[in-house]
Amino acid sequence: MRILLDECLPARLRHDIPGHEVQTVPRMGWSGIKNGKLLHLIADGAKHEVFVTMDKSLPREAKIRDLPFASVVLGARSNRFEDTHPLMPEVLRGLVEFRPGQLYVIGGQC
Repeated sequence: MRILLDECLPARLRHDIPGHEVQTVPRMGWSGIKNGKLLHLIADGAKHEVFVTMDKSLPREAKIRDLPFASVVLGARSNRFEDTHPLMPEVLRGLVEFRPGQLYVIGGQC
């Protein structure tokens, strides 16, 4: 599965999703791009199947159900590795269930 980690997340989280193709927004050359355009690039440019972010405003800013990929919002206390890393096993388990056009919230801080 092709997964994209938002630039607000530690890049080393990609190692917590073994067996999948994991990219980061900066590695794609998309740093600093706002959500609307970023979501369009994800859908059209790289064909990722899952987008992982901490941006809790994502559901208000985008029509999630129209997106051709699943969106996952991590509800960690902060975007530090120590806070986001413990949520990654749940992300990994969820990959078999995540569906395009759906929003999933993992963690309790949203």
